[in-house]
Amino acid sequence: MRAAGFRRPGTSSTIAPRISPHAPSGARNHYNSAGGTVMPHVETALGPVDVNDLGMCLMHEHIVVANWSMRQNYTNYYDAEQQIPKAIAALKRAADRGVRSIVDLTPVNLGRDIHTIRRVAEATGVHVIAPTGFYWTEEPQMHGWDAKSLANYMVRDIRDGILDTGIKAGVIKCATDNPGVDAFNKKLLQAAAIAHRETGVPISTHTTVSNTSARDQQIAFAEFGVDLTRVVIGHCGDSTDLDYLQTILDQGSFIGMDRFGLEAYLPTDKRVQTVAQLCAKGFAGQMVISHDSCSFQDFFDQKYIEQFAPNWCYEHVPRDVLPALKAAGVSDRDINTMMVENPKKVFSKIGGY
Repeated sequence: MRAAGFRRPGTSSTIAPRISPHAPSGARNHYNSAGGTVMPHVETALGPVDVNDLGMCLMHEHIVVANWSMRQNYTNYYDAEQQIPKAIAALKRAADRGVRSIVDLTPVNLGRDIHTIRRVAEATGVHVIAPTGFYWTEEPQMHGWDAKSLANYMVRDIRDGILDTGIKAGVIKCATDNPGVDAFNKKLLQAAAIAHRETGVPISTHTTVSNTSARDQQIAFAEFGVDLTRVVIGHCGDSTDLDYLQTILDQGSFIGMDRFGLEAYLPTDKRVQTVAQLCAKGFAGQMVISHDSCSFQDFFDQKYIEQFAPNWCYEHVPRDVLPALKAAGVSDRDINTMMVENPKKVFSKIGGY
C-alpha cells in the first residue's frame, strides 16, 4: 500500500522529476592527460579515491561520537589517546574481513572529529569518507540562521576542506527523529538540499522507525528539487513493513539497512529476513548494508553496549550478516551489489544541478 502522492518512477507524480545521474559538471569528475573522462572520484580522509577502488563499503558508520561541549569543559569526558587505538583495532578487524571503505556519518553537532578520522584512516588504510551536515537536535544558535546560511557551512566543508586538514567532505548528513519534519527540521533538510544541489555531493540521512520520517524526508527533498536517486534514506532496516519500505524504494532512493547489531531495535534475524525479501522483489540495487556503529559514543554506557549489543561493530556484517543473507537465499551477486556496486553508484552521480 502506497502513501498518497507517491507513484512508481516514470509515472505521473507529485515527486519532483529526476535529474540525470550523468548530468555534466566536473567538480568531482577527473580527466586523464589525453582529455578523456575517467571514473568519478570521491573525497576521503586521505584524498580523492576512484569509486572503483571503494570495494566493500559500510555506508553508515561512526568512528567517534563525543559531544564537543562536554569534551572541551570536562577533561575526563573523552580520552582521545585511549580511544583512537581502539578505533584503529576495530576497523582493522573489519578490514581483515574484506571491508575497504566506510562512510563516517557523524554530524558536526554530534561530535564530528576530523583529526581522529584522519588518524584512523592513516593507521588502517581503510578509505574513510568524511561528512558534513547537522543532526536533528535543535541547537539554540541555529534558530536564527536560515537554510542558506547553514548550507554555506556544508559547502565550505565540501569545497575548501574541514578546518585546517584539507580533508573535503564527501557526503552530506541530515537527520529527522521523533519530532518529525517540523519547521526546524525542514530548514535542516532544505540546507542539506541546497548544499547537495550546489555541489552534487550525495545526501545520507538518519530516520526513526517510530514515525514516517523516511517517507517525509523524501517529500521534503522533492519539494526542494533534489534528485531522490542521489539520496540514501538511513535506518530503514529498523522496519519490517515491506509495503512502507517499497513506498520509499519506488521513488528511486537508496535505503540503509544499516543497524545490524543493534538487537534492541530489531534482531538480526528479522533484519536479514527483510533484506532477503526485498532482494527477492528485485530491490538489491537500492539497498546498502551497515551497522551505525562507532568505536566510542557517549549515548550509552560502554558496559551496556558490551552486554546488550556485543555484535554492534564494524566486522559484524562481513563476519555474520553476509553468511546469514546467503543462508536466507540471497545470491552472491546481490550481496556484491549491496556491498560494492551500490556504494559506487551513490558516489558516481556527480555534479551540482
